[in-house]
Amino acid sequence: MIAILEKTPLAPYLSVSEAQQRMLQSIRPVDETIIPLEQSHSRVISQDIRSQIDWPPFATSAMDGFAVQAEDILQAAPNSPVTLEVIADIQAGSTIYQRVLAGQAARIMTGAAVPAGADTVVPVEETNFTDRSPGARAPDSVQIFRVFNTGEYVRPRGQDLLSDQVVLSAGHRLRPQDAGLLAMLGIARVPVFRRPRVAIFSTGDELLAPDQPLSPGKIHDSNSYTLAAQLAKHDVEVFPLGVVPDNFNAIQQRLDWLQDHPVDLIVTTAGVSVGNFDYMRSVIEAQGKIEFWRVNMRPGKPVTFGSYRGIPIIGLPGNPVSAFVGCEVFVRPVISRLSGEAQATRRATRAELAEPIESDGRESYLRGILTFQRGKYLARLTGHQGSGNLFSLVQANALLIVPSGVKSLPAGAEVEAWWLEG
Repeated sequence: MIAILEKTPLAPYLSVSEAQQRMLQSIRPVDETIIPLEQSHSRVISQDIRSQIDWPPFATSAMDGFAVQAEDILQAAPNSPVTLEVIADIQAGSTIYQRVLAGQAARIMTGAAVPAGADTVVPVEETNFTDRSPGARAPDSVQIFRVFNTGEYVRPRGQDLLSDQVVLSAGHRLRPQDAGLLAMLGIARVPVFRRPRVAIFSTGDELLAPDQPLSPGKIHDSNSYTLAAQLAKHDVEVFPLGVVPDNFNAIQQRLDWLQDHPVDLIVTTAGVSVGNFDYMRSVIEAQGKIEFWRVNMRPGKPVTFGSYRGIPIIGLPGNPVSAFVGCEVFVRPVISRLSGEAQATRRATRAELAEPIESDGRESYLRGILTFQRGKYLARLTGHQGSGNLFSLVQANALLIVPSGVKSLPAGAEVEAWWLEG
Protein backbone atom coordinates (compact mmCIF):
# COMPACT_ATOMS: atom_id res chain seq x y z
CA MET A 1 0.00 0.00 0.00
CA ILE A 2 1.35 3.46 -0.91
CA ALA A 3 1.41 6.22 1.65
CA ILE A 4 0.38 9.78 0.73
CA LEU A 5 2.69 12.54 1.90
CA GLU A 6 1.51 15.76 3.53
CA LYS A 7 0.72 18.56 1.09
CA THR A 8 0.36 22.32 0.99
CA PRO A 9 -3.13 23.89 1.21
CA LEU A 10 -5.46 23.62 -1.75
CA ALA A 11 -5.32 26.14 -4.56
CA PRO A 12 -8.58 27.13 -6.34
CA TYR A 13 -7.20 26.13 -9.76
CA LEU A 14 -3.95 24.42 -10.54
CA SER A 15 -2.03 24.39 -13.78
CA VAL A 16 -1.74 20.99 -15.42
CA SER A 17 1.99 20.82 -14.70
CA GLU A 18 1.55 21.74 -11.03
CA ALA A 19 -1.23 19.17 -10.63
CA GLN A 20 0.98 16.50 -12.21
CA GLN A 21 3.89 17.44 -9.98
CA ARG A 22 1.80 17.29 -6.81
CA MET A 23 0.46 13.89 -7.77
CA LEU A 24 3.88 12.46 -8.57
CA GLN A 25 5.44 13.82 -5.38
CA SER A 26 2.92 11.76 -3.44
CA ILE A 27 3.60 8.44 -5.17
CA ARG A 28 6.25 5.87 -4.39
CA PRO A 29 7.06 2.79 -6.49
CA VAL A 30 5.49 -0.53 -5.58
CA ASP A 31 7.38 -3.49 -4.13
CA GLU A 32 10.09 -5.44 -5.95
CA THR A 33 10.05 -9.07 -6.99
CA ILE A 34 12.17 -11.55 -8.97
CA ILE A 35 10.59 -13.18 -12.02
CA PRO A 36 11.70 -15.55 -14.80
CA LEU A 37 13.10 -13.85 -17.87
CA GLU A 38 10.34 -15.25 -20.09
CA GLN A 39 7.76 -13.35 -18.02
CA SER A 40 9.61 -10.04 -17.97
CA HIS A 41 8.46 -8.37 -21.19
CA SER A 42 7.40 -4.76 -20.56
CA ARG A 43 8.24 -4.96 -16.85
CA VAL A 44 10.33 -2.28 -15.14
CA ILE A 45 13.59 -3.46 -13.63
CA SER A 46 14.16 -2.51 -9.99
CA GLN A 47 17.96 -2.78 -9.85
CA ASP A 48 20.85 -2.09 -12.17
CA ILE A 49 21.68 -5.24 -14.10
CA ARG A 50 25.35 -5.96 -14.70
CA SER A 51 26.93 -8.36 -17.13
CA GLN A 52 28.57 -11.32 -15.40
CA ILE A 53 30.75 -12.10 -18.42
CA ASP A 54 32.67 -10.40 -21.21
CA TRP A 55 30.83 -10.38 -24.52
CA PRO A 56 31.85 -11.95 -26.74
CA PRO A 57 33.19 -14.35 -24.11
CA PHE A 58 35.99 -15.32 -26.52
CA ALA A 59 37.38 -14.03 -29.81
CA THR A 60 34.97 -15.04 -32.58
CA SER A 61 34.93 -15.00 -36.35
CA ALA A 62 32.76 -12.37 -38.01
CA MET A 63 32.76 -14.25 -41.35
CA ASP A 64 32.87 -17.68 -42.88
CA GLY A 65 36.49 -18.00 -43.98
CA PHE A 66 39.95 -19.02 -42.80
CA ALA A 67 41.68 -18.07 -39.56
CA VAL A 68 45.29 -17.12 -40.26
CA GLN A 69 48.26 -15.15 -39.01
CA ALA A 70 48.21 -11.77 -40.75
CA GLU A 71 51.98 -11.81 -41.06
CA ASP A 72 51.74 -14.86 -43.33
CA ILE A 73 49.73 -13.04 -46.00
CA LEU A 74 51.58 -9.72 -46.23
CA GLN A 75 52.64 -10.55 -49.81
CA ALA A 76 49.30 -11.93 -51.00
CA ALA A 77 48.02 -10.56 -54.32
CA PRO A 78 45.57 -11.70 -57.02
CA ASN A 79 48.39 -12.72 -59.34
CA SER A 80 50.59 -14.21 -56.60
CA PRO A 81 48.42 -15.72 -53.88
CA VAL A 82 49.83 -17.09 -50.65
CA THR A 83 49.19 -20.78 -50.05
CA LEU A 84 48.56 -22.02 -46.48
CA GLU A 85 48.09 -25.50 -45.05
CA VAL A 86 44.58 -26.04 -43.61
CA ILE A 87 44.93 -27.87 -40.28
CA ALA A 88 41.39 -27.72 -38.86
CA ASP A 89 37.73 -27.15 -39.61
CA ILE A 90 35.96 -25.09 -36.90
CA GLN A 91 32.21 -24.74 -36.75
CA ALA A 92 30.28 -22.52 -34.34
CA GLY A 93 29.98 -24.19 -30.96
CA SER A 94 33.13 -26.28 -31.32
CA THR A 95 36.61 -25.65 -30.02
CA ILE A 96 40.01 -26.87 -31.20
CA TYR A 97 43.06 -26.93 -29.02
CA GLN A 98 45.50 -27.08 -31.94
CA ARG A 99 47.43 -23.86 -32.38
CA VAL A 100 47.63 -22.19 -35.80
CA LEU A 101 51.29 -21.79 -36.61
CA ALA A 102 53.10 -19.83 -39.30
CA GLY A 103 52.10 -21.09 -42.75
CA GLN A 104 48.89 -22.63 -41.46
CA ALA A 105 45.17 -21.77 -41.54
CA ALA A 106 41.94 -23.17 -40.10
CA ARG A 107 38.61 -23.06 -41.91
CA ILE A 108 36.16 -21.25 -39.59
CA MET A 109 32.45 -20.49 -39.54
CA THR A 110 30.80 -17.25 -38.44
CA GLY A 111 30.53 -17.14 -34.65
CA ALA A 112 33.11 -19.85 -34.05
CA ALA A 113 35.99 -19.34 -31.62
CA VAL A 114 39.18 -18.11 -33.29
CA PRO A 115 41.91 -20.66 -32.50
CA ALA A 116 45.08 -19.82 -30.63
CA GLY A 117 47.81 -18.47 -32.87
CA ALA A 118 45.44 -16.95 -35.44
CA ASP A 119 44.78 -13.21 -35.37
CA THR A 120 42.85 -12.57 -38.59
CA VAL A 121 40.01 -14.13 -40.57
CA VAL A 122 40.10 -14.10 -44.38
CA PRO A 123 36.57 -14.25 -45.87
CA VAL A 124 36.02 -17.33 -48.02
CA GLU A 125 35.27 -15.05 -50.98
CA GLU A 126 38.91 -13.91 -50.95
CA THR A 127 40.26 -17.45 -51.37
CA ASN A 128 40.33 -20.15 -54.02
CA PHE A 129 37.97 -22.37 -52.00
CA THR A 130 34.80 -22.50 -54.09
CA ASP A 131 32.92 -25.51 -52.70
CA ARG A 132 30.53 -23.88 -50.23
CA SER A 133 27.80 -26.48 -50.30
CA PRO A 134 26.50 -27.81 -46.96
CA GLY A 135 28.75 -30.57 -45.64
CA ALA A 136 31.66 -29.71 -47.95
CA ARG A 137 34.95 -30.75 -46.38
CA ALA A 138 37.71 -28.24 -45.75
CA PRO A 139 40.51 -28.27 -48.32
CA ASP A 140 43.98 -29.47 -47.50
CA SER A 141 45.33 -26.06 -48.48
CA VAL A 142 43.96 -22.66 -49.36
CA GLN A 143 45.17 -19.74 -51.46
CA ILE A 144 44.75 -16.17 -50.15
CA PHE A 145 44.48 -13.46 -52.82
CA ARG A 146 45.01 -10.24 -50.88
CA VAL A 147 46.43 -8.71 -47.72
CA PHE A 148 44.30 -8.47 -44.54
CA ASN A 149 45.35 -6.46 -41.52
CA THR A 150 45.72 -7.99 -38.09
CA GLY A 151 42.33 -8.34 -36.39
CA GLU A 152 40.17 -8.03 -39.51
CA TYR A 153 36.92 -9.99 -39.26
CA VAL A 154 37.72 -11.00 -35.69
CA ARG A 155 35.45 -9.89 -32.86
CA PRO A 156 37.75 -9.74 -29.83
CA ARG A 157 36.66 -10.88 -26.40
CA GLY A 158 34.76 -8.11 -24.59
CA GLN A 159 34.26 -6.01 -27.74
CA ASP A 160 30.59 -5.36 -26.88
CA LEU A 161 30.51 -5.69 -23.10
CA LEU A 162 32.88 -6.19 -20.21
CA SER A 163 32.15 -8.16 -17.08
CA ASP A 164 30.52 -6.04 -14.34
CA GLN A 165 29.39 -3.43 -16.86
CA VAL A 166 25.87 -2.05 -16.27
CA VAL A 167 23.77 -3.15 -19.23
CA LEU A 168 20.33 -1.98 -18.04
CA SER A 169 19.63 0.62 -15.37
CA ALA A 170 16.97 0.50 -12.67
CA GLY A 171 13.75 2.10 -13.87
CA HIS A 172 14.10 0.83 -17.43
CA ARG A 173 11.04 -0.81 -18.98
CA LEU A 174 12.12 -4.01 -20.71
CA ARG A 175 11.76 -4.33 -24.47
CA PRO A 176 12.14 -7.43 -26.66
CA GLN A 177 15.77 -6.60 -27.46
CA ASP A 178 16.50 -6.22 -23.74
CA ALA A 179 15.15 -9.70 -23.06
CA GLY A 180 17.40 -11.02 -25.81
CA LEU A 181 20.43 -9.31 -24.30
CA LEU A 182 19.72 -10.74 -20.84
CA ALA A 183 19.31 -14.22 -22.30
CA MET A 184 22.57 -13.83 -24.22
CA LEU A 185 24.32 -12.94 -20.97
CA GLY A 186 22.86 -15.94 -19.15
CA ILE A 187 20.54 -13.92 -16.88
CA ALA A 188 17.50 -16.13 -16.36
CA ARG A 189 15.79 -14.26 -13.49
CA VAL A 190 15.15 -10.54 -13.43
CA PRO A 191 14.56 -8.10 -10.52
CA VAL A 192 11.48 -6.02 -11.37
CA PHE A 193 8.81 -3.93 -9.70
CA ARG A 194 5.59 -5.87 -9.34
CA ARG A 195 2.65 -4.77 -11.44
CA PRO A 196 0.68 -1.91 -9.85
CA ARG A 197 -2.87 -2.81 -8.85
CA VAL A 198 -5.46 -0.24 -9.91
CA ALA A 199 -9.16 -0.26 -9.04
CA ILE A 200 -11.61 1.50 -11.39
CA PHE A 201 -15.26 2.36 -10.95
CA SER A 202 -17.79 4.88 -12.22
CA THR A 203 -20.46 6.63 -10.19
CA GLY A 204 -23.89 7.63 -11.44
CA ASP A 205 -27.53 6.60 -11.04
CA GLU A 206 -27.92 6.98 -14.78
CA LEU A 207 -25.34 4.34 -15.69
CA LEU A 208 -26.08 0.83 -16.87
CA ALA A 209 -23.82 -2.06 -17.85
CA PRO A 210 -23.54 -2.52 -21.64
CA ASP A 211 -25.61 -5.71 -21.56
CA GLN A 212 -28.56 -3.99 -19.89
CA PRO A 213 -31.34 -2.46 -22.04
CA LEU A 214 -31.66 1.31 -21.99
CA SER A 215 -34.62 2.93 -20.31
CA PRO A 216 -35.61 6.61 -20.08
CA GLY A 217 -32.90 8.69 -18.45
CA LYS A 218 -30.32 5.90 -18.52
CA ILE A 219 -27.10 5.50 -20.50
CA HIS A 220 -24.50 2.76 -20.73
CA ASP A 221 -21.31 3.09 -18.72
CA SER A 222 -18.39 3.61 -21.11
CA ASN A 223 -15.75 5.09 -18.82
CA SER A 224 -15.02 1.88 -16.93
CA TYR A 225 -14.23 0.11 -20.19
CA THR A 226 -12.23 2.96 -21.69
CA LEU A 227 -10.08 3.41 -18.58
CA ALA A 228 -9.52 -0.31 -18.11
CA ALA A 229 -8.29 -0.57 -21.69
CA GLN A 230 -6.08 2.50 -21.33
CA LEU A 231 -4.41 1.15 -18.19
CA ALA A 232 -4.10 -2.43 -19.41
CA LYS A 233 -1.65 -1.18 -22.05
CA HIS A 234 0.73 -0.08 -19.31
CA ASP A 235 1.26 -3.43 -17.64
CA VAL A 236 -0.93 -2.98 -14.58
CA GLU A 237 -3.41 -5.26 -12.85
CA VAL A 238 -6.79 -3.65 -13.38
CA PHE A 239 -9.67 -4.31 -10.99
CA PRO A 240 -12.86 -3.07 -12.68
CA LEU A 241 -15.52 -2.53 -10.00
CA GLY A 242 -18.38 -1.47 -12.25
CA VAL A 243 -20.90 1.24 -11.42
CA VAL A 244 -21.67 2.70 -7.99
CA PRO A 245 -24.87 4.73 -7.39
CA ASP A 246 -24.74 8.44 -6.56
CA ASN A 247 -25.04 7.73 -2.87
CA PHE A 248 -22.66 8.61 -0.04
CA ASN A 249 -22.99 5.24 1.69
CA ALA A 250 -22.71 3.22 -1.54
CA ILE A 251 -19.51 5.02 -2.53
CA GLN A 252 -18.06 4.66 0.94
CA GLN A 253 -18.85 0.94 1.02
CA ARG A 254 -17.10 0.41 -2.31
CA LEU A 255 -14.01 2.26 -1.11
CA ASP A 256 -14.02 0.41 2.22
CA TRP A 257 -14.25 -2.91 0.38
CA LEU A 258 -10.84 -2.14 -1.09
CA GLN A 259 -9.28 -2.23 2.37
CA ASP A 260 -9.58 -6.02 2.24
CA HIS A 261 -8.52 -6.14 -1.42
CA PRO A 262 -5.40 -3.95 -1.44
CA VAL A 263 -4.69 -1.81 -4.47
CA ASP A 264 -2.07 0.83 -5.16
CA LEU A 265 -4.35 3.35 -6.82
CA ILE A 266 -8.07 4.05 -7.13
CA VAL A 267 -9.40 5.74 -10.27
CA THR A 268 -13.02 6.90 -10.36
CA THR A 269 -15.12 8.82 -12.83
CA ALA A 270 -17.95 11.29 -12.16
CA GLY A 271 -19.16 12.61 -8.83
CA VAL A 272 -16.21 14.98 -8.41
CA SER A 273 -17.86 18.27 -9.40
CA VAL A 274 -20.19 20.50 -7.34
CA GLY A 275 -23.59 19.05 -8.24
CA ASN A 276 -26.16 18.12 -5.60
CA PHE A 277 -25.46 14.42 -6.23
CA ASP A 278 -21.69 14.60 -6.51
CA TYR A 279 -20.62 12.77 -3.35
CA MET A 280 -17.12 11.57 -4.20
CA ARG A 281 -15.28 14.51 -2.66
CA SER A 282 -17.22 14.38 0.58
CA VAL A 283 -16.69 10.61 0.90
CA ILE A 284 -12.96 11.01 0.44
CA GLU A 285 -12.77 13.85 2.94
CA ALA A 286 -14.65 11.79 5.54
CA GLN A 287 -11.79 9.27 5.84
CA GLY A 288 -9.03 10.74 3.82
CA LYS A 289 -7.77 13.94 2.31
CA ILE A 290 -8.34 16.01 -0.82
CA GLU A 291 -5.18 17.53 -2.23
CA PHE A 292 -6.85 19.40 -5.09
CA TRP A 293 -9.95 19.12 -7.22
CA ARG A 294 -9.85 21.74 -9.96
CA VAL A 295 -7.32 21.98 -12.78
CA ASN A 296 -7.07 24.68 -15.42
CA MET A 297 -7.58 22.39 -18.40
CA ARG A 298 -10.07 21.54 -21.12
CA PRO A 299 -11.68 19.07 -21.12
CA GLY A 300 -11.61 17.77 -17.58
CA LYS A 301 -11.44 20.71 -15.17
CA PRO A 302 -12.93 18.89 -12.12
CA VAL A 303 -10.07 16.44 -11.53
CA THR A 304 -9.70 15.32 -7.91
CA PHE A 305 -6.60 13.95 -6.24
CA GLY A 306 -6.25 12.77 -2.67
CA SER A 307 -6.18 9.66 -0.55
CA TYR A 308 -8.75 7.42 1.08
CA ARG A 309 -7.52 5.56 4.14
CA GLY A 310 -3.97 5.70 2.78
CA ILE A 311 -4.71 4.72 -0.83
CA PRO A 312 -4.07 7.35 -3.54
CA ILE A 313 -7.24 8.20 -5.43
CA ILE A 314 -7.73 10.11 -8.68
CA GLY A 315 -11.26 11.24 -9.45
CA LEU A 316 -11.85 12.00 -13.12
CA PRO A 317 -14.85 13.80 -14.62
CA GLY A 318 -17.78 11.77 -15.89
CA ASN A 319 -17.88 12.97 -19.49
CA PRO A 320 -16.21 10.25 -21.61
CA VAL A 321 -13.65 12.45 -23.36
CA SER A 322 -12.78 14.25 -20.11
CA ALA A 323 -12.18 10.90 -18.44
CA PHE A 324 -10.00 9.70 -21.32
CA VAL A 325 -7.92 12.89 -21.41
CA GLY A 326 -7.60 12.95 -17.62
CA CYS A 327 -6.28 9.41 -17.72
CA GLU A 328 -3.67 10.31 -20.34
CA VAL A 329 -2.61 13.52 -18.58
CA PHE A 330 -2.62 12.38 -14.95
CA VAL A 331 -3.18 8.65 -14.44
CA ARG A 332 -0.61 7.53 -16.99
CA PRO A 333 2.33 9.39 -15.33
CA VAL A 334 1.21 8.13 -11.91
CA ILE A 335 1.19 4.57 -13.22
CA SER A 336 4.73 5.07 -14.53
CA ARG A 337 5.84 6.28 -11.10
CA LEU A 338 4.13 3.38 -9.32
CA SER A 339 5.77 0.98 -11.79
CA GLY A 340 9.20 2.32 -10.87
CA GLU A 341 9.80 3.67 -14.36
CA ALA A 342 12.65 6.18 -14.39
CA GLN A 343 10.91 8.39 -16.90
CA ALA A 344 7.46 8.22 -18.45
CA THR A 345 7.58 8.21 -22.23
CA ARG A 346 5.01 9.32 -24.75
CA ARG A 347 5.00 9.45 -28.53
CA ALA A 348 4.70 13.12 -29.45
CA THR A 349 5.49 15.31 -32.42
CA ARG A 350 5.13 18.87 -33.67
CA ALA A 351 2.44 19.56 -36.20
CA GLU A 352 1.31 22.50 -38.30
CA LEU A 353 -2.33 23.50 -38.06
CA ALA A 354 -4.15 23.10 -41.37
CA GLU A 355 -6.99 25.25 -40.03
CA PRO A 356 -7.46 27.89 -37.34
CA ILE A 357 -8.58 26.67 -33.92
CA GLU A 358 -10.08 28.36 -30.89
CA SER A 359 -9.92 27.60 -27.18
CA ASP A 360 -11.14 29.27 -23.99
CA GLY A 361 -7.74 30.04 -22.47
CA ARG A 362 -7.42 26.82 -20.50
CA GLU A 363 -4.71 24.31 -21.42
CA SER A 364 -6.63 22.35 -24.02
CA TYR A 365 -6.34 18.81 -25.37
CA LEU A 366 -8.22 18.78 -28.65
CA ARG A 367 -9.01 15.73 -30.75
CA GLY A 368 -7.21 15.88 -34.06
CA ILE A 369 -6.08 13.96 -37.11
CA LEU A 370 -2.44 14.13 -38.19
CA THR A 371 -1.42 13.49 -41.78
CA PHE A 372 2.10 13.59 -43.19
CA GLN A 373 2.32 15.86 -46.21
CA ARG A 374 5.29 17.50 -47.91
CA GLY A 375 7.72 16.53 -45.20
CA LYS A 376 5.70 17.63 -42.15
CA TYR A 377 2.65 16.70 -40.11
CA LEU A 378 -0.53 18.67 -40.70
CA ALA A 379 -3.23 18.73 -38.03
CA ARG A 380 -7.00 19.12 -38.28
CA LEU A 381 -9.68 18.83 -35.64
CA THR A 382 -12.03 15.87 -35.82
CA GLY A 383 -14.98 18.23 -35.52
CA HIS A 384 -17.17 18.97 -32.53
CA GLN A 385 -15.02 19.06 -29.38
CA GLY A 386 -17.72 18.54 -26.75
CA SER A 387 -16.49 16.44 -23.83
CA GLY A 388 -19.31 13.96 -24.32
CA ASN A 389 -18.52 13.32 -28.00
CA LEU A 390 -16.65 10.02 -27.74
CA PHE A 391 -17.02 9.32 -31.46
CA SER A 392 -14.80 12.30 -32.28
CA LEU A 393 -12.12 10.68 -30.10
CA VAL A 394 -12.51 7.43 -32.01
CA GLN A 395 -11.87 9.35 -35.23
CA ALA A 396 -8.75 11.06 -33.84
CA ASN A 397 -5.19 9.78 -33.99
CA ALA A 398 -3.73 12.52 -31.79
CA LEU A 399 -4.44 15.07 -29.10
CA LEU A 400 -3.48 18.62 -30.07
CA ILE A 401 -2.28 20.69 -27.13
CA VAL A 402 -3.13 24.40 -26.91
CA PRO A 403 -1.16 26.08 -24.09
CA SER A 404 -2.83 27.86 -21.20
CA GLY A 405 -3.65 31.50 -21.96
CA VAL A 406 -4.02 30.94 -25.72
CA LYS A 407 -7.54 31.48 -27.05
CA SER A 408 -6.90 31.11 -30.76
CA LEU A 409 -4.27 29.86 -33.18
CA PRO A 410 -4.19 30.59 -36.91
CA ALA A 411 -3.68 28.07 -39.68
CA GLY A 412 0.06 27.49 -40.04
CA ALA A 413 0.76 27.73 -36.30
CA GLU A 414 2.70 24.86 -34.79
CA VAL A 415 1.38 22.80 -31.88
CA GLU A 416 2.52 19.83 -29.84
CA ALA A 417 0.59 16.65 -30.62
CA TRP A 418 0.37 13.44 -28.61
CA TRP A 419 -0.09 10.35 -30.71
CA LEU A 420 -2.96 8.15 -29.59
CA GLU A 421 -2.25 4.44 -29.32
CA GLY A 422 -2.77 2.49 -32.50
